[in-house]
Amino acid sequence: MPNTHLLIGHGPHKVIGLHGWFGHAHGWGPFTQHLNGQEFSYAFMDQRGYGGMKGQGGPYTVEQIAQDALALADSLGWQRFSLIGHSMGGVSIQQVLAAAPDRVRALVAMTPVSAAGVPFDEQGWQLFSAAGSDPAARRNILDFTTGNRLTGTWLDAMVASTQKHSDDEAVAAYLNSWAKASFVDRIKGQSLPVLVLPGEHDPALGEDACRATWLQHYPQAELQVVRNAGHYPMDETPIALATAVEKFLSGVAA
Repeated sequence: MPNTHLLIGHGPHKVIGLHGWFGHAHGWGPFTQHLNGQEFSYAFMDQRGYGGMKGQGGPYTVEQIAQDALALADSLGWQRFSLIGHSMGGVSIQQVLAAAPDRVRALVAMTPVSAAGVPFDEQGWQLFSAAGSDPAARRNILDFTTGNRLTGTWLDAMVASTQKHSDDEAVAAYLNSWAKASFVDRIKGQSLPVLVLPGEHDPALGEDACRATWLQHYPQAELQVVRNAGHYPMDETPIALATAVEKFLSGVAA
């Protein structure tokens, strides 16, 4: 059986969405309400340990996420598709590309981790490592990565959501996989369309970080800074995000 997933739309352009570290298939915020189901078909997948895949066990790796995404595509009868990845999902969509380059039409990377991982300092690594079991650490990470500028009501709701919709062991294990990713050699040289969407107020994976990684790995990539957003533009600026994504994907050749 394929991983649990959320299907939206029935259009000819197929798109698989891979969520971030604190996400799940139904955790893309208001973003999914503004998608064009006439032109696109979206499948937002639960990674192992998240959403409908809670309690199902691992492996909790970005390589496994990619294999599960390909299995989902097969189950849906989607031979070719584009990919959307948020944060940790940015690594995962590139793992799909590395595994099956002929099947991928385009990549859309939202505030994404690159194929080179994330170079944490000791303090940052301690904070992120604690998030596997500590709700306060998750809240601090959410606050930091959105620029310490959003209401605590939203932060608390996001923490509650990630606690409800993920296994602690999965969150802890995935950190090593995405943060220590190192497979640039497997994706360099690809010429497919790529859109990179860093948030204006994301201090960790913002424009500079994306230019130093994604635009070096994919020189033909297009970068658009998402204004008035930090690391979670699907919550912060959902209509603008949906507009940017679909404008880009509409120009992608079949």
